[in-house]
Amino acid sequence: MTILDIIEKKRDKKELSKQEIEFFIKGYTKGEITDYQAAALTMAIFIQGMTEREVTDLTLAMAYSGEILDLTKLNKIIVDKHSTGGVGDKVSLILLPLVASLGVTIAKMSGRGLGFTGGTVDKLEAIPGYKTDIDINKFVENVEKIGISMISQTLNLAPADKKLYALRDTISCVESIPLIASSIMSKKIASGAQKIVIDVTVGNRSFYEKST
Repeated sequence: MTILDIIEKKRDKKELSKQEIEFFIKGYTKGEITDYQAAALTMAIFIQGMTEREVTDLTLAMAYSGEILDLTKLNKIIVDKHSTGGVGDKVSLILLPLVASLGVTIAKMSGRGLGFTGGTVDKLEAIPGYKTDIDINKFVENVEKIGISMISQTLNLAPADKKLYALRDTISCVESIPLIASSIMSKKIASGAQKIVIDVTVGNRSFYEKST
């Protein structure tokens, strides 16, 4: 199995196996697969799409490319919310602190700007003194003591998604439902959320609308 075989297979609109997807994710995370090869496969996925099974396998491969945060020891139901993106992405900044003030525990790992929209992390960093690049232990401590923590993606949690997320933004492969869905859910699985609300934005300039 080689990355060239995998690129060719998806280029020709064939379904990738679980083993091929895991081979790609592991190789790209370790740096054994180059950015230009990953870009070729990402573009092939963007154009040819993925089956439901492929999306599931890609999501799990990215989620388990690093650590999986176990928050069950907090003995609380951990809630998270994520947007499919493209229309401002401002809801989390207001909604999640309000929900946390009602006693619901929030643990959120967010991304940076993608395409034409600014990410939640970029907006949070505009607040003087707000740090988004805290380590995992501090993240868990904040969730436990404060009831909410919103951070940027760390190197330890879903590192494959972090690399692909940035790559998609540079090669015009943002508006792809398989890539959007796997990116969101891999982060949620890795960060320990038990209940997840997905904000599917639709309409003019939304990523979902442009990808359908």
